[in-house]
Formats: sequence, C-alpha cells, structure tokens
Amino acid sequence: MTARLADIAAQAGVSEATVSRVLNGKPGVAAATRETVLAALDVLGYERPARLHKRSAGLVGLVIPELENPIFPAFAQVISQGLTGRGYTTLLATQTPGGSTEDELTAMLVERGVAGIIFISGLHSDTSADMERYERLRGNGVPFVLVNGYSSKVRAPFVSPDDRAAMRLAVTHLASLGHRRIGLAVGPARFVPVLRKIEGFLAAVREELRMPEEEARGLVAHSLFSLEGGQAAATELLHRGCTAVVCASDMMALGAIRAARERGLAVPESCSVIGFDDSPLIAFTDPPLTTIRQPVAAMGQAAVRALLEEIGGTPAPPTEFVFLPELVVRGSTAAAPVARRA
Repeated sequence: MTARLADIAAQAGVSEATVSRVLNGKPGVAAATRETVLAALDVLGYERPARLHKRSAGLVGLVIPELENPIFPAFAQVISQGLTGRGYTTLLATQTPGGSTEDELTAMLVERGVAGIIFISGLHSDTSADMERYERLRGNGVPFVLVNGYSSKVRAPFVSPDDRAAMRLAVTHLASLGHRRIGLAVGPARFVPVLRKIEGFLAAVREELRMPEEEARGLVAHSLFSLEGGQAAATELLHRGCTAVVCASDMMALGAIRAARERGLAVPESCSVIGFDDSPLIAFTDPPLTTIRQPVAAMGQAAVRALLEEIGGTPAPPTEFVFLPELVVRGSTAAAPVARRA
C-alpha cells in the first residue's frame, strides 16, 4: 500500500497524505486536486474505489423542502433551465411530511452518481442542525451549493437574498403610510433567514418609528411557514394592536389576510399585509399582495454558475452571494386607519 501511495502521489504531484485522503473519502481536498489524484489512478492502471467511480457528468441533484409553496417550484424551474442549457439534467428530490429526509435524499442522489447538488432552504439554514453532514458530502467528492441559509461551519458557496434589507423596505413602506404598530410574522427562530429578518425588522422599527427594541420584540410572532402558520401569527399580532403585518412568506401573508377578515377587518382599509417572495400568481390574489420580491432568477442562475465552477475544478473561495430584494407595491397595503381619520 505504501508503494502504491507513493506511485500515485508521484504521478499526481501531491503528497501521499493527500492521496490517502482522496482514497478514503476524507474532506479537506480541493476538487481539482481530487480529480488529479483520480486521474493518476487511471493512468497507473489502479481501479478506483467503488465510491470514487467517475460521476455522471450529466446529472445534478436539486433538493427542495416542498412543492406546495410556489416559490420552490419557481426556483426549480430557473435552476433546471440553467442546467439544461449547460448540458445537465436535473434530478429533483423533494421532502414531504413523513417522507424521505434531506440526508436520505442526498444519499439517493450520491448513489445515482450526480455530478453535484444544489440545496434550497435545507438543513444548512437550521442553526440547530449538524453541519458535519455537508463535510461528509464534500469528503465523498460531491460539489454542492446552498441557497437560502448560511453557516460559517460549511465550506461552500451560499446564495441568499438580503433578508435584513427586505425588512427595511417593508417597514419603511408601512411607516410612510402612517402605520405605527407594525408586526412581523415569521417561522421558527432556529432558522438563519428568520434571525436575519428579525434583525432587519428591529433595526428598521428603531430607525423609522423610534420604538425601543424591547417593545419591538413584542411585535414579532413565530409560527410555521404556511398559510395556517401565518393566520396564527397574524391573529396574535392583531390582538396586540398591530395595524400592519409583515410576513416571512407569501403563504403566511395569505394566512394573515384570512386572520384579519375573521376579525372583521378589511384588507387594506383596516389592516395592511406584506408578503415575502413574490411567488407566481400572487399578484392575482384578493387583494393583490404587496410583497418583497426575492430575486429568484438571479439567485438561481448564480447557484448554477457556482456549482458548475465547483464541478469544473475551479471553485470560487467559499463565500455568500447576497442579492438585493425589491418591494412590489400592490393592493394589500394602504394608509393606516388612524392616518385616514386624521
């Protein structure tokens, strides 16, 4: 084995320790170096270990949490189109309640020899999750890109919207309409995008409304990322006297509108609602939803480019690419009730 390692190391122009790491699937080896070592195996006539057989150049895995929220199919479409244009086929892996976990889907994709994987809103966005799973994936020689979420513990390209800026846009818009009790309906506090939205919300409320942080924190309600979750969170916030609700997703915003109507409040005459995502068809709700547009096309294209660079052996330094969102004003926001009477 020592002679074999020495031969491979000499052929590849790397150390024996590097060859050992590649053969054993250990992390800490650049994709280009890993390919050089595997090529040396081929040149010298050694058989690659089973798990290191050349991956299919034509397949890329895409892992998303669900299909019910239309923002995820929107991402899938942009990414699939981008990959198809570069000669790749997308294998879509979707989590469902009671179905396969992210780890199980990842293992399935690795078994099928994908050239790389893009994760959208996965466990990388959960601060309570073990990030070692991604280092193990890297150790298997599988390049990957992570969308919507960030962890300094993972060495990979990240693609995210600027959640803090999104909340500043929403709060500034509502404050300009005379709203002084603005609530924030978000998902569980363990998720990075939620934490960032809260930071942006608190900073914006402090700047725009001169509200103490402790009071502003009382206007943040956590629930699930769903229509029912938005309804529950908005019900809390309306009970606390809010005349406007900013939501962490368009689905939650539709729930907030339902909550307002159940209380006999007209939207936007008595209560304004802002969503987040600008999902397909959201402009055709009743009323058409004012929302923060997540730049899906630009983010999806960036994820594809970053992954193909990783696959090609010329990865950029691990970093987070942050994209500015856009406020899209429609019919679900209007002047605050008090401002109307003034």
